[in-house]
Amino acid sequence: MTTTHRAQAMAGVLVAVLAAPIVAQTRPGASEQEASPDVPPTVVITGANRGLGLEFARQFSAAGFEVIGTARRPDKADDLRSLGVRIEQLDVTDAQSVEQFAAAIGDHPVDILINNAGIGGRVLSIKDMDAARVRHIFEVNCLGPMRVTQVLLPALRAGDRKLIVNITSMLGSIERNTRGGYYGYRESKAALNMFTRSLAAELEPEGFTCIVMNPGWVRTDLGGSQARLSPAESIGAMITVIDGLTPADTGAFFSYGGERVPW
Repeated sequence: MTTTHRAQAMAGVLVAVLAAPIVAQTRPGASEQEASPDVPPTVVITGANRGLGLEFARQFSAAGFEVIGTARRPDKADDLRSLGVRIEQLDVTDAQSVEQFAAAIGDHPVDILINNAGIGGRVLSIKDMDAARVRHIFEVNCLGPMRVTQVLLPALRAGDRKLIVNITSMLGSIERNTRGGYYGYRESKAALNMFTRSLAAELEPEGFTCIVMNPGWVRTDLGGSQARLSPAESIGAMITVIDGLTPADTGAFFSYGGERVPW
């Protein structure tokens, strides 16, 4: 398998997903790439058993990617299993689980890593903050992506795209924080953003693209039923952005629609 073949495969399957009836819009030049059907690119998606992660898995799988989706309880991941994708057990807060996940991936090249696993928090006043809960939020939302990225770096170096997408939140923007609240959650996402900036600086010489993306307000367990976007709309738009990323974009904070967000 050559680097050229893997690059052609990835470009081709992204064309397929962008041509689907979702919010995504095909970028110029994408249709000129031809896929090599026997060499699908690989995407790893953490927290893929529900919500945004499940929709990422659905759309990438439909486009022909090899999808490796993780779940803390694979035996409960019925919706993910119905997609026919590869499922691996992973608890991002458990060092042993992360190491076992890395061993399961082995030397299989990974083109895209989407650190999606995360939890919310709606503590609006400092008087209600619980330090143990905040610590757990940090373990999932910041240390989790750090652990997973660390152990998958060899696989990502072997891939063609060398793309790391960390799912953040507009609540992680320091500049846009004018209302306060969401103690623990805001801070965990701001820390994730800083990790991504550091990672981008370190890996830039190797041709990596490391970014954070805000998925918008989405109708998931976290976003609630009143949110503006469906998972399909949010993920479709993010895939459009992901398709157009180049190493020149490394270290950036994007909204789901591609706009740059202030830190």
